[in-house]
Amino acid sequence: MRDGANGGEGGGLRRVLCVEDDPDIRGLVELALRTVAGLEVYGCASGAEALEQVPRLRPDVVLLDVMMPEMDGIETFRRLQASSATADVPVIFMTARVQQGEVERYRTLGARGVIAKPFDPMTLGDEIRRLCDGVPG
Repeated sequence: MRDGANGGEGGGLRRVLCVEDDPDIRGLVELALRTVAGLEVYGCASGAEALEQVPRLRPDVVLLDVMMPEMDGIETFRRLQASSATADVPVIFMTARVQQGEVERYRTLGARGVIAKPFDPMTLGDEIRRLCDGVPG
């Protein structure tokens, strides 16, 4: 686990990469985290783009949409985990599929947690900090 993503109460959390194919949702996440939570936020529209950006940006956490065309969030996550350059970057899935079995599947894969869509933009930063601190959702 990276120290930057796990200090007390979201401690060193400052840089977030949002991987979301829907530009409206990606824009809302970026606005909420930048304006309300005071975080440095970057966006990617695809899993392939995320695989290029994560090693370069070194985010404290990746918010990863599960359902994306071409390479879905699960495959993107597996590829991030398989690379020594990105395996230590925590991932939080964002999805509308939050049935108990789905959430357990994401956690079993090694995700830090799951944020349900739709989400509350006003509390999104706090929810990310809580998950980065290891407090289950």
